[in-house]
Amino acid sequence: MRMFDGLRGIVLFSLMSFCIIQPAFCAGNGPSDIIAKALDTAVAVETPQSQLVKEQVQTSQVKPHEPAATPPMTQLEPQAGATPTAPPAVLVPAGNSATLAEQNAFSNRTPPLSISVSPTDKKANQAIERSFSLYTINLKKRFSLWLERSARYLEIMKDILKEKGMPEDLVFLPIVESGFNTKAYSPARAAGPWQFIAGTAKRYGLVIDWWRDERKDPVKSTIAAADYLKDLHDMFGSWSLALAAYNAGEGRIAKALRRTDSDNFWSLLGTSQIRQETKDYVPHFIAATIIANTPEEYGFRDLIYHEPFEYDEVTLFVPVDLEVIAKCAGTSSDKIRELNPELRRWSTPPNLSEYTLRLPVDTADAFIENLSNIPDEKLFSYETYTVKKNETLKKIASKSGVPVNTILALNSLAGIERLSAGEKIKLPPQGKSFADIDDKMTARKASLKVSKVSKKSTKSHSKVAKKGSKSKADKVAKGKSRSRTKTRRA
Repeated sequence: MRMFDGLRGIVLFSLMSFCIIQPAFCAGNGPSDIIAKALDTAVAVETPQSQLVKEQVQTSQVKPHEPAATPPMTQLEPQAGATPTAPPAVLVPAGNSATLAEQNAFSNRTPPLSISVSPTDKKANQAIERSFSLYTINLKKRFSLWLERSARYLEIMKDILKEKGMPEDLVFLPIVESGFNTKAYSPARAAGPWQFIAGTAKRYGLVIDWWRDERKDPVKSTIAAADYLKDLHDMFGSWSLALAAYNAGEGRIAKALRRTDSDNFWSLLGTSQIRQETKDYVPHFIAATIIANTPEEYGFRDLIYHEPFEYDEVTLFVPVDLEVIAKCAGTSSDKIRELNPELRRWSTPPNLSEYTLRLPVDTADAFIENLSNIPDEKLFSYETYTVKKNETLKKIASKSGVPVNTILALNSLAGIERLSAGEKIKLPPQGKSFADIDDKMTARKASLKVSKVSKKSTKSHSKVAKKGSKSKADKVAKGKSRSRTKTRRA
């Protein structure tokens, strides 16, 4: 996680990254607005997409070596009645540490999702070749980390995709999206291994509230991703277009196809209808999937794979602090958070009548027994505040330093209730409740909005003042002018 610490370099790099992958980001914005958005970038967890941009920025000053007579990539998906041909080799630039055997391994690749590209489509073939080189050379160390981490979730995600009748190769999409990092958080505020933005996540049944963010759950988010990808494939009839829409949004891809009168993804590479990030997205997926299926053929050896994601489950009917859960299960709070990455606070959600909790394997029985010995008042911690006369939620929030939204969530209030003197309300326990990255992004966005409104108001008042002053001067000038005219006529 890269948190903003006031360093100029981080801000400048964030600004550079945004302007490269999203030209529209900078267009029409003044320097202060762009830097303000760049600050948002600095507090986000780096995703593979942002890391790829960083690598491209770092290498943009050096002209890459282009091997002579590199053969184009042959057709990856046989057309009706055509005989499939063997794909060609993708050569590694000279001077890099790749053996001849590893270079030749590219020629044996099998296309994921039957995605096809014409052997004469130079742009498409070059894009795929760049992606292979990027992962096997420029980002090889980082890609090794993603491969190691993927082992934790591959099996459970594959099982979900099978149940949904979806191609298993889609399981490698989180490599491109997040590097299989459940904590991944992008500048666009997409979260979790599948990088859902809030709107799409809620549309596919994921809960996002003050207590939990199901986008970060590897099981629930995979179910939602499978449903979303199925809908996209049904909509576009092509996996390359479905993947592009997953990255850019179905509306943007549909508009790009309509404007270019096209029906395939590769024809969009030479247009300005989609961003460079989306143009690279499908080639990155192709390369990542092929490499992940046979990593040793591409030089990824001696990988230390993570243990599979396994757990016990118990159902809680009352909210319980994570510290209490960890103690009863004989583990750490960090382990409980790792197994339940959707949890955002110090406890399980108190706004649910029951909650299914994951525990380390073979700890459920001991947990249930230990939990039964803990008094009810010790299970869920909070502080009690007594409302004083004429106090409002806003005043209490200001006095306690706790945001109004937090008080509303903790007390299951809608915000329209009137508080009475002597009423008891709950506040987060000191030292246990902390703002997560989404809280910080929300607060920053609200702060920027208030700042813009304030600047706009000040500018408006200034214009009115100037206009009033100028108007008075104009009246005097016109009066004098009329006076002169009358004098001349006399």
